[in-house]
Amino acid sequence: MGAGFELDARLTADTFPVGDLPLCRVLLMRDRRYAWLVLVPRRPGMVEVADLTAEDRAELWREVDRAGAALRSVAPCDKLNIGALGNIVRQLHVHVLPRVEGDAAWPGPVWGHSPAEAYGEGEAPRLVEALKAQLCL
Repeated sequence: MGAGFELDARLTADTFPVGDLPLCRVLLMRDRRYAWLVLVPRRPGMVEVADLTAEDRAELWREVDRAGAALRSVAPCDKLNIGALGNIVRQLHVHVLPRVEGDAAWPGPVWGHSPAEAYGEGEAPRLVEALKAQLCL
């Protein structure tokens, strides 16, 4: 699984690793305002969801559901946003982002809204561990 897979440098720089599900690498965005996961299928050369096999597409959506449930457990939200944009980072990745009415970007999109806010000392590792527990990683 994933022979030849390399994570895009920008995703590496912008996230903390959480772990690997059967298909996707799970990452936490480096922005303390949002408990924001990114799922990256560990398949080389993927750009669009349609590039995946039918089996991998089905697995991707199972993992998106699993990530959403984990996020709702640790970061209750009013709305769960799911998106695969790829305008800046071409490598196929899916954002799973819990939103709360009144958050920094509400009701608009978080992408490009404002600079990320760094996690405080120990915050990100605690959130990563909580997410790992919910995802059974």
